[in-house]
Amino acid sequence: MAATLVSQAALFEVRFASLFDERRALVFPCDARGAVDLDGLPPRARCNYLFARAMVGRDFATPRVAATARRDVDATAAAACAEALA
Repeated sequence: MAATLVSQAALFEVRFASLFDERRALVFPCDARGAVDLDGLPPRARCNYLFARAMVGRDFATPRVAATARRDVDATAAAACAEALA
């Protein structure tokens, strides 16, 4: 079941765009509803996600959920993506 959740999460991402620099954003894997698996994130990515949530309206815009560009992502690739956020 965990592999299914990871692969489903890899199909979507939640993006926190900066209010001050359009080139800067924080992006995290999520499900179709925008729920991020905090336990599945590396510690640094988890801190960044919690920071972005706390700074909505101050440093970041309201988060947007979007489909990722690739639909053929498997659980291994999703795990590698999560590690890259660390």
